Amino acid sequence: MIKVELKNVHFHAFHGLYEEEKKAGNDYEFNLSVSWEPDEMITSLNETVNYAKLYELVKAEMIIPRQLLETLLMELAEIIHEEFPFVKEINMSVAKLNAPIINFIGSTSVTYKKTY
Repeated sequence: MIKVELKNVHFHAFHGLYEEEKKAGNDYEFNLSVSWEPDEMITSLNETVNYAKLYELVKAEMIIPRQLLETLLMELAEIIHEEFPFVKEINMSVAKLNAPIINFIGSTSVTYKKTY
């Protein structure tokens, strides 16, 4: 099994249900892993998942505001699988680092795992 990961990637984005989130945005931390079982020895970039391409896919989706992080992750999983159809598992999480909850210290996150 091969796994390619993006870890602790930070974005500022405008996801959320509340007007203040849509205006000011929030800071997010994104983690992603994709896994597959290669049929043979990997010897070139076109036989694997290019992590730079993964980052570009995530970045492109993070700039599109969504009300729910669940929607973001589910749509992104389909985009990743379309780009890399040999991937058998996608596991990702996104944490909202400054949740709009009074007297809340910490972060909130959503995790999504998809198996193909």
